Amino acid sequence: MGDDDESCSRSLPMGKTAAERGLPECYLNPTSHHASLTPEVANVPTIDFGKLKKGSDEEERATVIQEIRTACRQLGFFQIINHGIPQSVLDGALVVASEFFELPDSEKAKFMSKDVHKAVRYETSFKPWRVFLKHYAHPLENWIDSWPNNPPSYRETMGEYCREVMELSLEVTSAITESLGIGPTYLNKKMENGMQVIAVNGYPPCPRPEMTLGAPPHSDHSCFTIMLQSSAGLEIMDIGDGKWKLIPELETALQVHVGDHFEVLSNGLYKSVVHRATLNSERTRISVASFHSLGIDEKMKTAEELVSEEQPAKYRESSFRDFLNFLSGNDIAEGNTFLDSLKLA
Repeated sequence: MGDDDESCSRSLPMGKTAAERGLPECYLNPTSHHASLTPEVANVPTIDFGKLKKGSDEEERATVIQEIRTACRQLGFFQIINHGIPQSVLDGALVVASEFFELPDSEKAKFMSKDVHKAVRYETSFKPWRVFLKHYAHPLENWIDSWPNNPPSYRETMGEYCREVMELSLEVTSAITESLGIGPTYLNKKMENGMQVIAVNGYPPCPRPEMTLGAPPHSDHSCFTIMLQSSAGLEIMDIGDGKWKLIPELETALQVHVGDHFEVLSNGLYKSVVHRATLNSERTRISVASFHSLGIDEKMKTAEELVSEEQPAKYRESSFRDFLNFLSGNDIAEGNTFLDSLKLA
């Protein structure tokens, strides 16, 4: 095994001295995939979810629903403020995530697995400059005892965050289906009984952040994703001009990505946003992504209300398990996408 291969087989360095290390050749991206150190900042919609609460002014509510519709059509992405989750809960999730990644490798290795079907798994990535912990989270009582119990506060702190985000996800579901014209209760029961998968991502300092990525370009398999990040680093591909643009930092905000299954539901009217994670040379970036889907074997199909002779169905139906099976046999870093596999033409 060569020096580069050996360095790629080890855990990524989480400390601040990573910039002093060389970047192994195995992590280098082709020039066409290099990230800019001075990226253009995206002009993304900021949705005030406080205006969707009970008792809100109906005219204001209608305006917000229209803003969501526009965002889902033009970008597949928006940020939300006044979402109701206390800042202490957001901060706690980021702190306990960081504490997990700082544990000795022997402790994290207890959850090491490349089996995408496992309900709890830890992995260090080859090529993307990332470490991550994924675990199922809903219903919380079914899964929390299988999560790491080190750091000691992980289950309690991350569990509180998951409960809050799950409640928020039902509000997001209602708002998006209402904006689509199929009503705010269209998916309520199915999402209440659906999947919540948490991906806790660590992106260590990188000595050459322009030469590689923390996560390759991809869209999310879920209905949608709610994401919390410790610092800027998320970039989305602007549908309008095809350029990569950085999501600006906005205090207290959470990011919402439209996923593959909501593009299917909308018959292509709403767009599953293509995004990637970039790196920096100074500090570890943490993100906590909460993926929300129907039940593992529940098939998502295009809403019948959005299919006609003029607009026939453009996608085949699929489930969360279908995605896992696809992921186990395909490398998204090589450009293979689940969404493309669902397109009928």
